[in-house]
Amino acid sequence: MNISRSETDAASRREYWAPLLELSAQEVFGLMLGEHLEAAAEPAPENTLDVTSMVELAGSLCGLLTLRCSSNSAALMATKMLGADGAGAKSQMEDAVGEVCNMVAGNFKNKISGIGEGCKLSVPTVITGSNYSLCALANDYTMSINLLFHGSHIVISLQLN
Repeated sequence: MNISRSETDAASRREYWAPLLELSAQEVFGLMLGEHLEAAAEPAPENTLDVTSMVELAGSLCGLLTLRCSSNSAALMATKMLGADGAGAKSQMEDAVGEVCNMVAGNFKNKISGIGEGCKLSVPTVITGSNYSLCALANDYTMSINLLFHGSHIVISLQLN
């Protein structure tokens, strides 16, 4: 599902972005992990989200995309993506969740006609732990999707400048 420039000019582009972000996440998890994400009926309990990956977007779309999950979910991503298990999955979870976040951001920006080519992504940054505050400067718009990966919450947010 791509949205053309004329479609986006006629209506607010952002109203279409949450479904595109969810579709991007579904495609990445399906292709890279062989998994399907479920829509979460309830918000994620904040105390369960102790791994955060973020990718900055710059150019025709400026902002920050974050993927937040539990360390168990991040380790499972490493297992599914890299074939790691046990201690190996825990040691590679930052790489795995960072790469998943990067691929979701890339997939998402490429679904919006006229933005993909002119929007660059940063290298992913991963934070482990839950006792921090994240503030994107000049935040004009934020949207979040709440999904389930093997029954655990994954929250993907887009903050635009």
